[in-house]
Amino acid sequence: MNNTFLLRGGRVIDPASGFDATADVLISAGVICEISKKPGKLSASAGGTVIECEGRLVVPGLIDPHVHLREPGAEHKETIATGAAAAVAGGFTSVCCMPNTTPTIDLPSTVEFVQMRAAASRKARVFVAGAATVGRAGEQLAPMGAMSQVGAVAFTDDGDCIASAGMMGKVLAVCASLDKVFMQHCQDPTLTMGGVMNSGVISARLGLGGWPAVAEEVIIERDIRLNRGHRCRYHVQHMTTCGGVDIVRRARADGQRVTAEASPHHLLLTEEACNNYNTQAKVNPPLRTDEDIRALIEGIVDGTITVLATDHAPHASAEKARDFTAAPFGMIGLECALALYAKALVESGAIDWPRLIALLTIEPARLLGIDSIGHGQIAQGFLADVTVIDTNATWKIDSETFQSKSRNCPFDGWQVRGRATDVFVAGRHVLVGGTLPATPTITAHASFNVL
Repeated sequence: MNNTFLLRGGRVIDPASGFDATADVLISAGVICEISKKPGKLSASAGGTVIECEGRLVVPGLIDPHVHLREPGAEHKETIATGAAAAVAGGFTSVCCMPNTTPTIDLPSTVEFVQMRAAASRKARVFVAGAATVGRAGEQLAPMGAMSQVGAVAFTDDGDCIASAGMMGKVLAVCASLDKVFMQHCQDPTLTMGGVMNSGVISARLGLGGWPAVAEEVIIERDIRLNRGHRCRYHVQHMTTCGGVDIVRRARADGQRVTAEASPHHLLLTEEACNNYNTQAKVNPPLRTDEDIRALIEGIVDGTITVLATDHAPHASAEKARDFTAAPFGMIGLECALALYAKALVESGAIDWPRLIALLTIEPARLLGIDSIGHGQIAQGFLADVTVIDTNATWKIDSETFQSKSRNCPFDGWQVRGRATDVFVAGRHVLVGGTLPATPTITAHASFNVL
């Protein structure tokens, strides 16, 4: 099969270099061979495929640094294969999976298991965040050095916070020595016992346990202070509060190596979505207030928040059908995130498309340290991980059509604009006109998912 593709006449945006122009992009043998601003200069080889991209964006493959793929241990919710397919359907060429699986991803062998399963899926690349402590219990350091050697790109106990300041200091020291980012789930457990939604008038009226904003903010403040002596790359996951934004803003102004991410649901939904005990809106950390949303968007605009991440968290329908207190936290987001980000940030006038693309490509690539191997960029000689986006495509979110195994999406039924039409991973056309073609299963040693 000819693996040459000519993407003709699209608006090519590469935030890493500042390139933004109408151009043709030639892909062959898994790399970007040439980019030309002169229409018609490039041509596909005999048997190659020409894709007309006029009126569309041609950008680096989108990267999500925070997803839950549930395998091993909870394959009824999601598998690495279905999660990788969902990623491609949403325009993502790479994702980074969290270690809160069963067993926990806290050993080199488990990292390699995930890599093997991802390679076999032949869809999105799957990078691995290893656990910082054994079993994510916060009591004993996990073998982070050994996991790093086999390809772990980051460390986190996501799903839980490292509550002990002493242990947190040790984790920061190890991550600094490895030059790997530590990604913190910022939640003081002593302040959130029994909490299932934002603490406020609505939680009181519903009779549900409140989850205060300060539980997030005290951990951010503590960790930044602890990290002053280590200079580890420290990242705040799924930030939700205006106070948290202020803390990170000050730390960055002081030269601290601190970054933060925002998720689509925290940019578009408030605690009011929990009315009528709607478990689809139950998420960790919880949905907050309009004031918090405004602060998050302001943080994105001024560069305090540099990364967007879905926190894709699949759950079976029967689990979400439990009463609000018993239902699990989390919602899925990979397949509709792009349009939701566009709605919250571009359609609102907060930022433009080039900045949105940066937040979804080169910024998460830098966070994970994979920019040095060509990810998050679209340039001659680089990996052909490319996403084509129709910014004018209008569509209705329908979770029943998702590639994900789960359906826990609070945005079901929303009318949105903007969608990936074509996705290339290592030069392979894995999303064709908005559809995932069938692909054969391959052996795990194949080169498709090699970093």
